[in-house]
Amino acid sequence: MEKRMERSLIYNGTITAEQFLFYEIRIASKYYLDGTSVEDAIEEIKENNLFQYPTERLVARMARSCYKRLDALDDEQLRQELSSAPAEIAKQINLYAMMRYNRIVWDFMVGVIGEKFRSQDFEFSRKDLNVFFSHLQEQNDDIAGWSESTVNKIKQVLTKILVEVEILDTFKSTRLNPLFLCEELEEGIRRNNDLEALVAFNCFR
Repeated sequence: MEKRMERSLIYNGTITAEQFLFYEIRIASKYYLDGTSVEDAIEEIKENNLFQYPTERLVARMARSCYKRLDALDDEQLRQELSSAPAEIAKQINLYAMMRYNRIVWDFMVGVIGEKFRSQDFEFSRKDLNVFFSHLQEQNDDIAGWSESTVNKIKQVLTKILVEVEILDTFKSTRLNPLFLCEELEEGIRRNNDLEALVAFNCFR
């Protein structure tokens, strides 16, 4: 738990640009697991256009973000699963990596989605996001200083994350689907002693 808190103590808005990055992290994880430095990985990704971006402008930033998430997982087995497991499992692991890397994602998934799962309240609306950010802005001066456009963008990204892992069916859905935590991720969360994170994946045992 201490390792997680060290990583995610500071709030930042980097997910406005980074987002879910599932396709990218699957590619980057193979280089990471091979022990390839992030700079060498960036060069290979650029050379072979592996991210399939229209320009190379964002490749370095996104590859570095993927490496940071892989670092944040702090579990070699989860990194292997993220690289090669079926998409449904790997997407859950990517979400967990995002939670450990970005405190906003952690707080949202544990404090909002986890609590809804716990209380069996599956209704979800823009109001839930608004209340979440109002509380953050009251508690944190940095977030209080963020522009409205930044906050709105993060709200969009958080909603898209829920769609990616099928907690929401679509961006406009108003009802949460009860997630079924994959065994591989549950074991990894327990190895990391991140038991608080289990509620975000609808697991209370």
